[in-house]
Amino acid sequence: MGRLGADSMNRSQRMQMKALICILGILFLVVVFVAGLLFALIGWELVHEPVVRKSVNVWIMEVEETGIRVYEEGQERTYGFAEGMVVPVDHREQVADVTLVDELVSQVVCKRHKVNGKVLAVDAGGVELQGIGYLPFSEDYRGYRLYDILTMCGPQDVVIGYDFADFVVEDGKICSILLVKEAVMEYIRVLIKTGDYQALLHETVTFTCDTDFAVEYGAYGQRVQEMHHAGEVCSIRGDSVMFRADSKTEGIMATAEGASGRVRIVPEVLTGKVILQNVSRSQGTPAYRGTLEIVKMEDGLAVINEVLLEEYLYSVIPSEMPASYPKEALKAQAICARTYAYRHMLHAGLARYGAHVDDSTGYQVYNNIAEHEAATTAVKETFGQVLFAEDGSPAETYYYSTSCGIGSDGDVWNMETGGSPTYLSPQPISRLTQGTDSDIMLAQVLMDEDKFAEFIHSENEADYEAQEPWYRWSYTVTDVDGDMLRDRLLQRYQANPQRVLTQDKDGAFVSRPIGEWKAVKDICIVSRGPGGVAKELLIETDKNVYKVLTEYNIRYVLCDTISKVHRQDGSLVNAPSLLPSAYCVVEPLVEEGCVTGYIIVGGGYGHGVGMSQNGARNMAEEGMMAEGILTFFYHGCQVKDIYGTI
Repeated sequence: MGRLGADSMNRSQRMQMKALICILGILFLVVVFVAGLLFALIGWELVHEPVVRKSVNVWIMEVEETGIRVYEEGQERTYGFAEGMVVPVDHREQVADVTLVDELVSQVVCKRHKVNGKVLAVDAGGVELQGIGYLPFSEDYRGYRLYDILTMCGPQDVVIGYDFADFVVEDGKICSILLVKEAVMEYIRVLIKTGDYQALLHETVTFTCDTDFAVEYGAYGQRVQEMHHAGEVCSIRGDSVMFRADSKTEGIMATAEGASGRVRIVPEVLTGKVILQNVSRSQGTPAYRGTLEIVKMEDGLAVINEVLLEEYLYSVIPSEMPASYPKEALKAQAICARTYAYRHMLHAGLARYGAHVDDSTGYQVYNNIAEHEAATTAVKETFGQVLFAEDGSPAETYYYSTSCGIGSDGDVWNMETGGSPTYLSPQPISRLTQGTDSDIMLAQVLMDEDKFAEFIHSENEADYEAQEPWYRWSYTVTDVDGDMLRDRLLQRYQANPQRVLTQDKDGAFVSRPIGEWKAVKDICIVSRGPGGVAKELLIETDKNVYKVLTEYNIRYVLCDTISKVHRQDGSLVNAPSLLPSAYCVVEPLVEEGCVTGYIIVGGGYGHGVGMSQNGARNMAEEGMMAEGILTFFYHGCQVKDIYGTI
């Protein structure tokens, strides 16, 4: 009985306990619900932390009643307005800082101070504008291309020598670049190198004109103009008063990063020429159409010739192709040269100096040979004609002297497969070329060492250049100078350490300084590109194995600067710095396990990409017109007039 009563009592207590817990749970839920309701009514703002974000220098595309549409970091975005926020309609198509609270626009600060002027120079730090001076970029600047398709842009897209862009300025710095238009460009700016193309910058510039001329200098807004008579010789050094503030200029000239002044030489008449007496070229002392600018840089004086593109070509064509060549070949060369120049006018190669190109083989040789009537006629008869690729951009119109019967593609320089435009297809330079898959297949077949050796030791009468002296050649080094070879290798390593590699202990090739050696054990080509052009050369020594990459470096390293090239017509030609081409095979001469010399058998002259100039000459002699020549070498491209109705 006692045990039963105790058990019943415990069961009752447990039931009461469960009931109490249920009641407490219900009360807790009620309290939570009431508290939540109170927070919802009066306290939500007290616990919510708003997310604030500021978008700097965005482009406002449109202003609407409910919000704005902006272009921000390459993306179109739409933001609604915070309560009570109103943005004036005139904020559209402006640069602004936009503050967002919880992704709603709470503030818009529009930036309306814009400047415009002819762009004289661009570098990573800023822009120099004619009439304004140098303006640095702010740390958070943005660039927008407003014509055609809205997209982001940068300093590399600013066109030198033109006023196609507005610059939004805040606190004396450029906070935004606005590329407003893409218009026809008639003038090119050429950096004139020193005598014999030794350097970019001059210590002294000595000049005169064949007509009366003006020398302009001084701070913008206070420019001084000195008049001089025809034949009067002037000389300017870096310490010239023309680059300093004095009683005439009363201020500091436009100051750029690395530049502190700009002197301009202007002939009195449009046909006048400026004569640079401190510059030597093959023609003697060169004279330049257009105007000259002398810019003081940190390391010397930059000389820039601003000249009409068409007049620039008058001096390019005879410097790049003999004026005695047939008219249609000269016309094809003129279109190639104009296209090449126009590409660099769109994207300047030497923006820091305020130039599109220089006057050397680094771009196109300009004014090395005097103007010639035949070349000038070819330029005039192709006035404004540029070769365009299928995507609407000016084609990459590379050209070279002579082929070995086949050409290659642009990967001879870049090393990346598939990086070359499709219109630069490797193909035979032959009368039998049909532009078919079999032609391309031959270019692939010749990547094999044995197949290429067979090809280069033979001749094909159908090749356009089979009778050219450079079609086949040989080069024999009878006594390898180990110190010379190492020095040549070291020079290319210093120029680009990623193009001359050393084999490590694991067999991988890495970039590291060139070591010493006592003997050369082997020299061989281990990789070829389309058309058989040498891409990789191995040099094995008693200490290390080196891999030389790219056709240019191979041509440089294997040239001992002493031996002569024996051309197929029996003539001997000096090779002071490069082998004629990298379309060649190398046969080392070995004694007692060491290379004592080597024989190179090759063909062609130049890199082998684009138009062969002697191929064009032979085509023209057989009646082919300029456009036919160009479509042979640049597949799918079309000639168009860039000037329209000008």
